[in-house]
Amino acid sequence: MKRRSLPVAAAFAATAAMLLTACGSGDDSSKDSDKIAGADTGETTSASPSASASETAGRPKITLAEDMENVFEGGKTGDPVKDAILYDNTQAVSAMDEAVYTRSLQKPSFGTYLADDAARDAAVWVQGFYDDGITWTGKVRYFSREITSLKNNVATLTYCSDESKSFNKNLKTGKTSGAVSDPADYMVFYNTRLQKDAKGIWQTTDLISKRGASQCQ
Repeated sequence: MKRRSLPVAAAFAATAAMLLTACGSGDDSSKDSDKIAGADTGETTSASPSASASETAGRPKITLAEDMENVFEGGKTGDPVKDAILYDNTQAVSAMDEAVYTRSLQKPSFGTYLADDAARDAAVWVQGFYDDGITWTGKVRYFSREITSLKNNVATLTYCSDESKSFNKNLKTGKTSGAVSDPADYMVFYNTRLQKDAKGIWQTTDLISKRGASQCQ
């Protein structure tokens, strides 16, 4: 499947912002506050219809369609801060897919895990599904998730997705798109910026994507 990519102009602007504001490395001093349910569940986690965000600290439940599945690799590092960042990344991804599934950008999860440019760009991406009368079905695998910088409650995270087992589905006819054989059509590289908010949630504030990137081949 070839899903919609983020708007190109916004993506380049977000790249510049990340390079300026999220450089350097270091540890957050408030590690204990980042220990959240689900952040240390294992190396590979799957977000399916039965999976949800942690219901502690006012976190909303996330519901996906029965035929939607996100699989996240590399969720446990042993560092509570990094594990919290990786966990909240999974929730931001699933929040976008919940908006696609429910046909609503007003779900609490969307505003909980996405903010600023990332929220605006994600809303455009989701709206594209609405405009075309489609959703998606199948499984998307997220891998090579790496925190490339972490300082002063700001982190950058890069990762890849494999969409080879997911397909666009027409809501009226139920017809799905065909499989693709070229990795350039289903491998996507993401570069994201996350910032911890007052509630201790690592919100995705910048999000860019590049389909067919060499980093994911």
